[in-house]
Amino acid sequence: MIFATAGHVDHGKTSLIQAITGIDTAHLPEEKKRGMTIDLGYAYWPQHDGSAIGFIDVPGHEKFLANMLAGVGGINHALLVVACDDGVMAQTLEHLAILRLAGCQNITLILTKADRVDEPRIEQVTQQVRAELSRQGWPDVKLFITSTEDGRGIEALRLHLQQLHQQSVLHANLQRRFRLAIDRVFHVKGAGIVVTGTALAGQIRVGDSLWVTGAQKRVRVRGLHRQNQVSDFAQAGDRVALNLAGDIEKEEITRGDWLLAEQPAFIANRVIVELECDAVIKHWQPVHLYHGASHITGRVSLLVEQGETPVLAELILDNPLWLVDNDRLIIRDISARQTLGGARVIRLVSPRRGKRLPEFLDWLSKLCQEQDELAHFQLQLQQGELNLQDYGWARQLTHEALDDLLAQTEAEHVDNYVLSTFKAQIAKERLVQTLENFNEIHSDQIGVGKARLKRMALPSMSEPLVSKFISDLINDDVIKQTRGWLHMPQHGLVFDVQQQAIWQQIYPLFSRNEAWWVRDLALESGHDEETIRHLLKKAAQMGLITAIVRDRYYSHEQISYFAALIHRYCMENGVIFAADFRNELGIGRKLAIQILEFFDKSGFTRRKGDGHYLRDKGIFVE
Repeated sequence: MIFATAGHVDHGKTSLIQAITGIDTAHLPEEKKRGMTIDLGYAYWPQHDGSAIGFIDVPGHEKFLANMLAGVGGINHALLVVACDDGVMAQTLEHLAILRLAGCQNITLILTKADRVDEPRIEQVTQQVRAELSRQGWPDVKLFITSTEDGRGIEALRLHLQQLHQQSVLHANLQRRFRLAIDRVFHVKGAGIVVTGTALAGQIRVGDSLWVTGAQKRVRVRGLHRQNQVSDFAQAGDRVALNLAGDIEKEEITRGDWLLAEQPAFIANRVIVELECDAVIKHWQPVHLYHGASHITGRVSLLVEQGETPVLAELILDNPLWLVDNDRLIIRDISARQTLGGARVIRLVSPRRGKRLPEFLDWLSKLCQEQDELAHFQLQLQQGELNLQDYGWARQLTHEALDDLLAQTEAEHVDNYVLSTFKAQIAKERLVQTLENFNEIHSDQIGVGKARLKRMALPSMSEPLVSKFISDLINDDVIKQTRGWLHMPQHGLVFDVQQQAIWQQIYPLFSRNEAWWVRDLALESGHDEETIRHLLKKAAQMGLITAIVRDRYYSHEQISYFAALIHRYCMENGVIFAADFRNELGIGRKLAIQILEFFDKSGFTRRKGDGHYLRDKGIFVE
């Protein structure tokens, strides 16, 4: 078990740890010279069962508060140290507020320097501290009155800490991905790079592979210590030192970097949080932000009015952070003199629009309150499509945990994407309605390609999900697919007897590899123009011919020939221009442009500038 100290400067935190463990945590020459803790100090107290109790000694001076914040992250039990002669001081209050804002659940109160005062003073300080503890959310804490000079209370405190250690339960984040915030990095002769930190989640073993955020590389765990003892594994709640192997240099790792079980899905620049305010935080206020062992600046954009609960806000980070859901940040004013409050991450991605809409804020409020993992997952699905890689990172869920959530949820799951069954049905209805509209408006075309239908109906949805929905609709005979074209079943009927006779007469004319206008074909065949127009529209619906512009048709075979030519040209050259197409076919520039624009509209190609690039070859090319 790991304990962190907290309290005002010169209240005896370092001396207390030395009295308990026999170890002086002051390791810097400047600390020994000034008699004051500057950076984090560590001590480990071996137990009879082979385990060890760890202590993180944090600096009490306001000047080194950033170091204190790096030390208390992930710690579930703190030792609040208050000197009997001074009583509650400025950093006593600030450290206590930080522990509360950081989510520390348990505190043991230790009064030091009891040999310097009388009993009435001890009682006065006890009442003073207990009142403050109760006010900040710890109404019932264990109290020890101590003195490192005469040993008073030290043995009882040692026994208490041993009992807590023996009664410690499995960490709440044990089953999540391994995650460790690096607070020290050094080189050991003969071993190589060693990093230290407190494991916030998961488990790790010697030989495992980890991702280092600063270096953006994978490394292997060559060896590790937990609580300063050699071990083959470590887990959430442990103080860990890891010997790393791999193509990496010490200079590539700094305090504030992370060791992670998997490469992060993304790094956060803007996040939505729930604020706990100890002072007024104004909209767009610049602030200092502390997370893990990182310290950056940013701004707070309030999403709700002052006084509303929960207090929802967007944090705009001046430097990105490797955040996950439920991470806590400490917020201080831009002069770094006052702690304003804390923030708990609710959502790693902040939408560009609609952040302040009542329905979105109501949904965020529900997210704030939801503790059950399955209910949280289903609540997220209410907003639409989920990327499982991003969601797994945000929640730090293992692959097994994600599979378990999917098994308990009615949803459509394709590759890395998931959508609730309800939302999937709405998406399918949108595809059908869009296709019906297209068939009605473009009655002279057999249908539309898959890629184009997706862009028209569901432009923001992932391609794998839309492709599955289209396949489902085809398999259920809701829509039809003819030669790669999608259309409604009623679109593309057969000829009646009269139309069949006329078609037999005019179809051979399309063998000339020419584009026929309706009026020219009417003259050539001897039928009136309106009769030919209706016939050709039906023939187009049946996939026999294709209109490149209104009333101008090519045979299906000729369109396929053009598509093959464009495909070959793009595969060889990357792009085809109107001049290339014209020269290949020996046709006029105007007709060449009309044909290429038809392929652009169909989704087969995409125009950029004067060039036409292959987009969806599946429409025409098998």
